[in-house]
Amino acid sequence: MSRDLERTVKICARCILPETFPGIAFDENGVCNFCAKSTAGEEELAGTKEGYERKFLRLLEESRKGGAGRAYDVLMAYSGGKDSTYTMALLRRKYGLRVLAFSFDNGFVSEAARRNIGVVTDRLGIDHIMFKADWNMMKTIFRHAADHEIYSRKSLERASTICTSCIGLVKSLSLKFALEQDIPLIGFGWSPGQAPLKSSIMKNNAALIRMTQRAILDPLRAIVGSGVESYFLADRHYALGDRFPYNVHPMAWEYYNEEMILREIGELGWEPPRDTDTNSSNCLLNAFGNDVHLRRYGFHPYVWEIANMVRQGVMGRQEGYDKIYQDQSPEFVNMAKRKLGL
Repeated sequence: MSRDLERTVKICARCILPETFPGIAFDENGVCNFCAKSTAGEEELAGTKEGYERKFLRLLEESRKGGAGRAYDVLMAYSGGKDSTYTMALLRRKYGLRVLAFSFDNGFVSEAARRNIGVVTDRLGIDHIMFKADWNMMKTIFRHAADHEIYSRKSLERASTICTSCIGLVKSLSLKFALEQDIPLIGFGWSPGQAPLKSSIMKNNAALIRMTQRAILDPLRAIVGSGVESYFLADRHYALGDRFPYNVHPMAWEYYNEEMILREIGELGWEPPRDTDTNSSNCLLNAFGNDVHLRRYGFHPYVWEIANMVRQGVMGRQEGYDKIYQDQSPEFVNMAKRKLGL
């Protein structure tokens, strides 16, 4: 968001949500209704986090009892970015899990991210699969998403249309591969602001997955045809109901501090990229998706995540403010547009 636009929009005095965010309202002190609802004390939250870690440890114990012969304990959806790198290191080193890293190449993986993926997986001793999607299909999806809305309005409070399309494919392919390989856990590097604590350990349900996947598959099939169906679960996968894995995102209960995370993953050889925007550490398309969303809806697609992190105290308000409202270099937007032929 440019400084000129930011000056014309009212922003919450406590977090950083703007008046253009859906469903927002402000009190007489300029504090938004989302902040007003966030009343849990730090001690209560800390106790809840400890409970989720204990739940995770019990899940690991149960999984190991029934996992004789399995090659891997967890499939890590690994983008090569900061948060997924730290999460994967936690799963490998703190929890001692056998990890298979799974990366999705959408045609816009930065060179810095590719290097980080190779260096970190080698340093942690982790097997890795890079799934390269059909570029012509991805290009068609991204071009269409730049000009059309294809998902529900509610989903757009959390991510751009472009990002929702990509993440939908990542989630589907991860689940499909975990089912086929009988891997009991899928790890995600969601930050504390991206996904709530209550969803940090969640068993996938075949009936619910069928419904949620259709919300992504049906619009994409209308854009690129039946070829995209191979990226989603088929009836033979849904028949494996007892093998559906758990989704886990440990950063919801782990201590989160960006400076600490950068220091620890730096020791693994991870280096901050210089070829991506400030809200991504792996994707060359992110800045363009953000720009499209901001122009279309008047708010940044990362503002909900960052506002949550400010509200939880894991990020300072000024830092969060700068991530959202500081001018971004147009070079990242223009680079993506050129590659997409826009």
